[in-house]
This record gives sequence, structure tokens and C-alpha cells, in this order.
Amino acid sequence: MCGIVGCVLRGGAAAPLIYQALKRLEYRGYDSAGVATISDGVIHVRKDVGKVDEIQERVDLQGLPGSVGVGHTRWATHGAPSKENAHPHLDCEG
Repeated sequence: MCGIVGCVLRGGAAAPLIYQALKRLEYRGYDSAGVATISDGVIHVRKDVGKVDEIQERVDLQGLPGSVGVGHTRWATHGAPSKENAHPHLDCEG
């Protein structure tokens, strides 16, 4: 089962709050997770396969810039658990 969380702040970094929310969604079960934020018109995405803390250690989910963002945990119902299939997704132009 997937879990999605969004965050819009007036100031400060959204990524640490999104990371904490993803940790709270762990009970739902998942195989991958990721965070996307926007800063200065640029979308930043970090995601991978595994538990939220393991992903944090590899790609630093909390380090993304921006005060607006989303987080997503994925349970693979279609497609293998992989970094490419982890959410959130971008289009072919980023």
C-alpha cells in the first residue's frame, strides 16, 4: 500500500518534515520511497529502494532544498521494486 504526504511551508525546509512523515507511514508497508521538492523553479528528487532510514543514509532525503514538497512510499503492484520505479516520478524532460 502506498503513502503520500505533501508539505507547504511559509519558510524553512520541507524535506525534513516530509522525511519524518514518511517514517510514520512505514507501518503501511512499502518497497521504496522518495521525496521531491521545488526550489527556485527547479524540482529536486531523491528516491531509492528500501526502508526510509536506509534510503536517507544513501541519498539524504532531508537535504533537499525548498519549502514545498511531496513524499511517497511505494508498494510494487506493477513493475519490480527498483530505483527507476520508485516514486515520485518526473516526466521525460525532468
